Amino acid sequence: MIKILCLGKIKEAYLNELINDYLKRIKKYHNIQIIELKDEDSLIKERDNLLKHIDKKDYIITLEIEGQRISSEEFASLIDKTFINYSCITFIIGSSLGLHEDIKKLSNLSLSCSCLTFPHGLFRGILLEQIYRAMKINNNESYHK
Repeated sequence: MIKILCLGKIKEAYLNELINDYLKRIKKYHNIQIIELKDEDSLIKERDNLLKHIDKKDYIITLEIEGQRISSEEFASLIDKTFINYSCITFIIGSSLGLHEDIKKLSNLSLSCSCLTFPHGLFRGILLEQIYRAMKINNNESYHK
């Protein structure tokens, strides 16, 4: 199971289409779930909401601009190897406030997809595309170039 915890809802129809397209593609390979939580006005409230959905037995990846940068191939390998020891990978996307230190401390891996800042909805689409790409790479299927 892949679980993505997100703060905030996507309002733009075109981003929802992108997200739903990649969810549909990924589901051919793996169970995936997106859990949208309310954007709050403080990191403490966001932390408390996130903690309700984090299982400490999962492999937790926080997405942070200061996190480690890896290639798509390395990401695919990480996913493949992680599922050997964990039944669930949980990705956590913070809000515009970032992530509370308590959430960061739970993380097995802090990952950055870029030094650039993206709108929340677009980044969700980028993450899903990379998960889909990883599934294609791990199944030796053409897509990744």
